[in-house]
Amino acid sequence: MKSKILILAAVVLFVVSCGTQKSAAVATTETPAAPITETAKAAPLTPELAEAKNLYENSCGRCHKLYEAKKFTQEEWKPILTRMQKKAKLDDTQIASISNYINSQL
Repeated sequence: MKSKILILAAVVLFVVSCGTQKSAAVATTETPAAPITETAKAAPLTPELAEAKNLYENSCGRCHKLYEAKKFTQEEWKPILTRMQKKAKLDDTQIASISNYINSQL
């Protein structure tokens, strides 16, 4: 009976010690600056381009990280978008609006 109580106490002690681990917060005097994104620098988007941006983020960002528009040239984006259109199951008007959005960011 004593061995069962000791085993139970050891198991409880182990579970409690694993679950209540806390780390001390490190105070810093330096405040991080807000990152400036490319979209913050660009002119405000028209409603059509805003919708295309939303479509780009939701359709393309579902499977992989989103690339900045300036990472590729307009000629490099054409085959990328054509290849991804089939995988994302986008119709021609949707891919055209995404293409217009990307071209507006170049």
